[in-house]
Amino acid sequence: MKRSKMYIDGEMRDSNTGSTFEVYNPADGAVVSEVSKAGVKDVRSAVDAASAAFGTWSAIPASRRCSLLRKWHRKIMANRDQLAETMTLEQGKPIAEAKGEISYAASFVRWFSEEGVRAYGETIPAPTTKSRFVTIRQPVGVAALITPWNFPAAMITRKVAPALAAGCTVVIKPSEETPLSALALAELAGEAGIPPGVINVVTPKDPKVFSKVIFDDERVRKVSFTGSIPVGKKLMEMASGQLKKLSLELGGNAPFIVFEDADIDRAVKGLMTAKFRNGGQACIAANRIYLHRDIKFPFVEKLLGEVEKLKCGNGMEPGTNIGPLINHSAVDKVNGLLWDAEDKGAEILAGGSILNKRWVQPTVMDNCSEEMEVFSEEIFGPVAAIYDFSDEGELIKSANRSPAGLAAYFYTRDVNRCWRIAEKLETGMVGINSGFISDASAPFGGVKESGTGREGSSYGLDEYQEIKYMSWGLD
Repeated sequence: MKRSKMYIDGEMRDSNTGSTFEVYNPADGAVVSEVSKAGVKDVRSAVDAASAAFGTWSAIPASRRCSLLRKWHRKIMANRDQLAETMTLEQGKPIAEAKGEISYAASFVRWFSEEGVRAYGETIPAPTTKSRFVTIRQPVGVAALITPWNFPAAMITRKVAPALAAGCTVVIKPSEETPLSALALAELAGEAGIPPGVINVVTPKDPKVFSKVIFDDERVRKVSFTGSIPVGKKLMEMASGQLKKLSLELGGNAPFIVFEDADIDRAVKGLMTAKFRNGGQACIAANRIYLHRDIKFPFVEKLLGEVEKLKCGNGMEPGTNIGPLINHSAVDKVNGLLWDAEDKGAEILAGGSILNKRWVQPTVMDNCSEEMEVFSEEIFGPVAAIYDFSDEGELIKSANRSPAGLAAYFYTRDVNRCWRIAEKLETGMVGINSGFISDASAPFGGVKESGTGREGSSYGLDEYQEIKYMSWGLD
């Protein structure tokens, strides 16, 4: 499923630029495919197609739109293995994780195929007998969707499925690192019967080519972006020119807290998921590991035993747990964080080496402090930075001492503490005695500089709808 052409108006198309760019396998640097390099004209053509299709698509009954989503879901699951292989080749994650992501991606399509028929309006009690107040929900319009490389299938379906269920049409710009997953998903949508123009995928090498069009074109009413905080701030500034509806799912700096009364085995298992899934390349990955001093030694001992079992390698090789980082720049960033931490007194307990300039060994680092860059920077690699604490009040202050507020995790057996800590943590999501918090039925999103809006759940459908209020005067 290594498609190389753009998907516009139901067709695979070459770019108007006549140029291509190469997509590389991060495990060995081999060229996986050459993809059409979209230009301004191509993006405009995609917006034209989405705009032309909007009137018809939005007028189709929600039950029919959702029926087509269910057919798309079945297509995705029927092609799960091929989609997973494509993802591993372009993104690097182990094939087992890639298969898991395809199932996760498909779950959003299934969820919104069910939720899209429940976009209810309301009747509101009027102040007089001569009035009736009613609200209905209507689709926003053409939506531009910008997705990242770390979860190249799930980040697309998490945006596309609610948009289509609501009656919107979309123009997708996947990461230039991982365009193949997006193109394959779009073609499967066409095979499922989703009409031409409803889903469009363009593949510029330079993201500014896409931004130039979507923020100037009044027909694009909604922009959804998943990516870094600095880019999100820039997009918010650009959206202000036309006050476009905007959703931003940005970076995180998740604290992972283990209290003295926690189930240590369960907490270690949760950390292995929250920290090392996708090699730590996740916005909700555990970034700062806070261990109560009373349980620090046994926790670290068990953690090291689990980390030693992890195997770095090509994602297509059986037994691989940790794939390569996405590119050399990502490796250099993580290496710089390790150097800075060691220079400021951190102790490497496991890992710490760079393998073949592509892998960072799963690393456990003790004696970390707030002065280190790993405290304030999103690591985006398989590095567990450990801090200790004894006072709950100081812990909360430290955990909240970040401009990011996406996710947090903590482990305790104390029910009162569960409520107290969850309410005090300044994040949009909290995992309580769980290291896995993502699900299509749950609202995903953050507070502070981690963004605005929610994806998944019924709240995710709201992001692609406007509420229209109608006041009826009666005789």
